[in-house]
Amino acid sequence: MVRAAASLVFACLLLLAPAALADQTDARLPDLFARLKAAPSEAAADPIEAEIWNIWTDAEDAELDRLMGEGIAAMNARDPKTALEDFTKLTRLAPDFAEGWNKRATLLYLLGQYEASMADIDRTLALEPRHFGALSGLGLIQMTLEHDEEALDAFERALAIHPQMSGPRANVELLKERLKGKTI
Repeated sequence: MVRAAASLVFACLLLLAPAALADQTDARLPDLFARLKAAPSEAAADPIEAEIWNIWTDAEDAELDRLMGEGIAAMNARDPKTALEDFTKLTRLAPDFAEGWNKRATLLYLLGQYEASMADIDRTLALEPRHFGALSGLGLIQMTLEHDEEALDAFERALAIHPQMSGPRANVELLKERLKGKTI
């Protein structure tokens, strides 16, 4: 009874407390990553993944959130110049915000600037080692560069965090077949 009352009081305090900083340091992430890893299917993992992405992209700062939103919109509108300006400004204003680096890494990958993209992925992973999106992006770059062993490693690291990701899972199978052919 005392335990139940204490739990209720704690839950009420959490509701009244100001929201935690929504970035890679958000207190909700450990539980979400545990649930993501245990998800029995891609369908079960999808809403958990979406919640993680929502936390990662929310800086809870009006200017940073504006830059993130405008950068994403520019990238989706195929305006890489504006997107790069927005994401670069975001990384300058918030160098400890992993998703700013990841978004810029994604854009640089799309522009074929693989070395610069990998540098931003390195920064993303230094801030958020569980960033399955950055690991998957690293795998894609390494595949493009025909560094199959490195690509396989990156995809397997992503799958260790998020086992239900279909793209990395398919790429692991493809790379294992490719590598098998190289050893013959």
